[in-house]
Amino acid sequence: MQTFSTSGYSIWVLEYAQINSYADGGLIYGAHGAASRRMPYGYVFLRGHGHNIMVDVGFNYRDYGKVLADRYGASDWHSPETVLAQIGVRPCEVDTVLVTHAHFDHFGNTAAFPNATFYMQERELTKWVWGLSLPATHGFITAAIDPDNILRGLELATSGRLRLVTGDVTDVLPGVTLRAAHDTHTYGSMYVEVQAGPTDDERFILAGDNVYVYDNLGGLDGEKPYAPVGLGVDSHRGVLVIEEMMHLVGHRRRNVIPVHEYRLSDVFPSRTGSLGMNVIEIHLRAGDDSQVG
Repeated sequence: MQTFSTSGYSIWVLEYAQINSYADGGLIYGAHGAASRRMPYGYVFLRGHGHNIMVDVGFNYRDYGKVLADRYGASDWHSPETVLAQIGVRPCEVDTVLVTHAHFDHFGNTAAFPNATFYMQERELTKWVWGLSLPATHGFITAAIDPDNILRGLELATSGRLRLVTGDVTDVLPGVTLRAAHDTHTYGSMYVEVQAGPTDDERFILAGDNVYVYDNLGGLDGEKPYAPVGLGVDSHRGVLVIEEMMHLVGHRRRNVIPVHEYRLSDVFPSRTGSLGMNVIEIHLRAGDDSQVG
């Protein structure tokens, strides 16, 4: 029988799909050429302070979500029910979802979490309504948006399950702070700062898509300059937000978590689950059982 602590947070990154060969230029601004790599799709699960929390919910492989996933070359998709079962969690047990941005691979599975309250930057939702109103000639702007996801966001609002926030929100839950990163990867992006334990080394940044891979942070060893992600509203603003995130964790690159980074499993304890996808244990609070062996 698993045991669980009541203080701090345990944090896992859960891969749920992947692109076997994704061009580096899509991940790192200006990285033109033939190089490519495996790019996982993932979301984050946190347990602590009496809460079960998701950071983003992935895409649903049906309807227009399937169209977009196939367009990008995604494969090996698994449902939240199946993915979360690897760590002994059911989606109905999740009470809070923090949405870093509304791209299809982060906001496409809201229906899988019937008991959760969702948090998103107000600007993220309203700017995508604006974007979808533009003529077809501007389709590049909304290329990663599933309109049905935006409609479901409005349904969440009318049912009282969506909290739209403006700017930073300190301690939205104990030890969890929402940090606005507007006009970076998207118009209303945010990232999540988590104080998972009592020490500075236990402060983590869940970067959303403001950081795709370690290369955006200047590499694992910081030997290169910061590089913004390959898709964004403002690449210069993206660099400034990378520094903001790094500053919050004392410039410990290990503490900034990019969920599209296949090398996370080299940096943190991990296992390849029964689905062939990685379960990565970012932090384990005292008293919780490891989910990676």
